[in-house]
Amino acid sequence: PDPTRSKALRGTRPPRCPRPPAAAPRARAPPGAAMEISYLYTRKRSEFGRPCCFSDQAAAVTVDIPPDPSLAGNFVPRDPVHSAVQHSSEMSEHEVNTDRVKVQSRGVNHVEGGWPKDVNPREADQTARFRKKLEKDEHYISVVTQLGTLMEHCVKQNNAIDIYEEYFDEEDMIEVEIEPPSAKTINAIRDPNIAKRTATHLSWCPDASKKLAVAYSILEFQQNKKDMSLDSYIWDLENSNKPELVLKPPSPLVTLEYNPKDSYVLVGGCYNGQMAYWDTRKGQLPVEVSTVEVSHRDPVYGTIWLQSKTGTDCFSASTDGQVLWWDIRKLSVPTEKLVLDISRKGILQNALGAVTLEFESTLPTKFMVGTEQGIIILCNRKAKTPAEKITCTYSGHHGPVYALTRNPLYPKIFLSVGDWTARIWSEDAKESSIMWTKYHFAYLTDGCWSPVRPAVFFTTRSDGTLDIWDFLFKQNDPFLSLKVCDEPLSSLRVQDNGCIVGCGSKVGTVSVMEISSVLCTLQRNEKNLVNAMFERETRREKILEARHREMRLKERTRSESQVIATEEVPTENPQEVFDRTQKEFLEVIQAELQRKVRAEVQRLHGKVPGMG
Repeated sequence: PDPTRSKALRGTRPPRCPRPPAAAPRARAPPGAAMEISYLYTRKRSEFGRPCCFSDQAAAVTVDIPPDPSLAGNFVPRDPVHSAVQHSSEMSEHEVNTDRVKVQSRGVNHVEGGWPKDVNPREADQTARFRKKLEKDEHYISVVTQLGTLMEHCVKQNNAIDIYEEYFDEEDMIEVEIEPPSAKTINAIRDPNIAKRTATHLSWCPDASKKLAVAYSILEFQQNKKDMSLDSYIWDLENSNKPELVLKPPSPLVTLEYNPKDSYVLVGGCYNGQMAYWDTRKGQLPVEVSTVEVSHRDPVYGTIWLQSKTGTDCFSASTDGQVLWWDIRKLSVPTEKLVLDISRKGILQNALGAVTLEFESTLPTKFMVGTEQGIIILCNRKAKTPAEKITCTYSGHHGPVYALTRNPLYPKIFLSVGDWTARIWSEDAKESSIMWTKYHFAYLTDGCWSPVRPAVFFTTRSDGTLDIWDFLFKQNDPFLSLKVCDEPLSSLRVQDNGCIVGCGSKVGTVSVMEISSVLCTLQRNEKNLVNAMFERETRREKILEARHREMRLKERTRSESQVIATEEVPTENPQEVFDRTQKEFLEVIQAELQRKVRAEVQRLHGKVPGMG
């Protein structure tokens, strides 16, 4: 925002709509166009220009007439009372007495069109070539020239004068108090089956709609019931009475993810280790399922889409110690495999079981795996050999790492959730985390960063509590704690706008909450403060790591010198050592007996003081 106008937005008056500042042209107009002025709009279209931006005014008392007790005597009760009934509806001159409007949700499948048959709109190279070819067409140039004249007139008219500008409001500025953090539940989605299952994973639809895909399964050992349903669901929050689509996998789904490039495609990992993907336009059944022989041997706990030209690549991880890469167009065999053996020998029996996966599109060559043993493995997917793919490891948890995610604005900083604490790590400090929460009484089950605020992250606990942390405000305690339900929370997901949070519980209830604006709006100077804090803590951990290495080196040198000194001493026969020790023991006893005899003789001869 414009720093010269930021003070006016904190007053009690309605916010004005300043005109956007002029900037250098960003693109050259086609030949013959009359456009000469270019504006860089740094605000939304609804925040400047016409129409006016008005705001609500708080209620105020205009007239207050106190009651007159003397008028009570004029009241005369009526008996009997006659009343008339009309068939027409009674209307009252009041703002809340309005007719109820029945709303029905209907969907429209809109598909991008207008492209030739030989151009795939999903391929950036083909669309770019088609645009370059079209821009050279004379008809296109004439149409743009004609429309440019009209656009130039509207832009000049819109930016000619700011009719809402205030010139003398500096003295009336009043600081606006910070809104206290809060959250409210806007929806609760329950598992429609009789046998309740755990909501193991949530995924928001990437097209900014209010659709939520939920994977249901029971992860406790030998707890699966005979009448348990295998279905998972896609819910529409605007009509949550019944699921919008039922997904029917071959085995209960443990994880389910929307394709970020295609909101109709989902991929899921099953309890029996199989992979399946759905196209919602083709119905409930999966389009293709991987065979059991080439799939994981344990439940698939992590599935993530990769950034590729086709948009069909993904990879998965399981507690069997493997990471498999897939192309959903051919799930008959994985395209690549990695064994999570930190000794870098590739032995499956020594592999660590994977519980969670992490992949950031801005770092396409890196991904991380959280294991059952509390170790975080950083991998390089572009390495040539399996030994080179495991870059380094981070150890800091006493139990499985249930959540692993990178900071959206600082990818080198990542968050891990396991045992009773959440830890913030830096890739530059490999021996310990740079920040961590206190140890809670309840086990932590999931966590994630806020997509809009780099200083805010969320964690869920096994006592049904959702914690929202803002370490710019406080570091020792959560900024806001919410008791969502009495059952343990199992999964957590935040929508891309950062305002809607979904929490899944052990009994299959998904609570959807809307958090206050202070938790989902980027604060002033927040990026600089967070960056400074991360750099300071990383530098501190590096200094401590160097100090610890120096102390360990000194201890190792001291122990080696003691071993060398021990080796230089000639070894003795054990029997000789025993005989010598026994002889010294008998000599000590004999000397003690002689001392007692001498003391008794001196007492009898009266030489002991105090004796007659």
